[in-house]
Amino acid sequence: MEPKIETGPVRPEVQLKPVPKKGLKWKSILTYSAFVGPALVFFLVIQIIPFLMGLYYSFTSWNGVSSAVEWVGFDNYIRIFTDDQVFFQSFMFTTKFMFAAVVISNVIGFGFALLLNAALKTRNILRTVFFLPNVIGGLLLGFIWQFIFVKGFASLGNATDLSLFKMPWLGDEKTAFWGIVIVFAWQISGYMMVIYVAALQGVDTSLLEAAKIDGASNWTLLTRIIVPLILPAFTICFFLTISMAFKIFDLNISLTGGGPFNSTQSVAINIYQEAFQNNRYGLGTAKSILFFVIVAVFTTVQVMITKRKEVQA
Repeated sequence: MEPKIETGPVRPEVQLKPVPKKGLKWKSILTYSAFVGPALVFFLVIQIIPFLMGLYYSFTSWNGVSSAVEWVGFDNYIRIFTDDQVFFQSFMFTTKFMFAAVVISNVIGFGFALLLNAALKTRNILRTVFFLPNVIGGLLLGFIWQFIFVKGFASLGNATDLSLFKMPWLGDEKTAFWGIVIVFAWQISGYMMVIYVAALQGVDTSLLEAAKIDGASNWTLLTRIIVPLILPAFTICFFLTISMAFKIFDLNISLTGGGPFNSTQSVAINIYQEAFQNNRYGLGTAKSILFFVIVAVFTTVQVMITKRKEVQA
């Protein structure tokens, strides 16, 4: 017979006391508030509250100075659509400028990215050189290029006798338009290049090597593999360039000031003149609200289209 083993009394399992959920909840709330709170307060004070005040003033005839604020309803908006040819002209210029600037800036930025993604010894130096114009402020950059267009091109024209340098770059409507596009693209292409370079570095090189073994050409690699894989970068770059081109102000005012004869006046300059020079703050804010809606529609449609392309790719 096997000996019996006596065991002691069974001890109850030790149960850990749960930490009160209320304490954890308040701790997490305080932690989130400490990090998000200051940014949220600044966002409300700098963005939301001024936007709501501007929305209110767009329905008034306030001149921006006096304490009397007269409610006029939709009169400012009706006036924009029926009796403001200058605003319509500035909007057409800004839209045309946006399309040209977006295409040229992204083509140059993507071209720089492809160049610098190759095994070049000087690619780090070239990245700095290409990105450097984006660091220079818009007003300063505009005045530098104004000197180049007026003085520098005139000197080159006299020395080389080329008609390209003898053109009135900032004195004629057509050449002034392309002058602003050139300066904008020169400034912003380096910023787009950084985004495209980051996207290109995330492409799996094994896919490219396999495609080369199968006989794919460089153009096929670019259009069938590289571009579809970096479509999110195109979405970001298109969004940024569209919003920047629509809101152009500093380059425009330093290069041409909207001239000659308001032919190169952007919407931002028109709003600025209406509110702060003509002292029609109510009408100026109505234009800014309308402009905000237009830019929001353009950028939203662009993001929706490019996001759909990403899914298809």
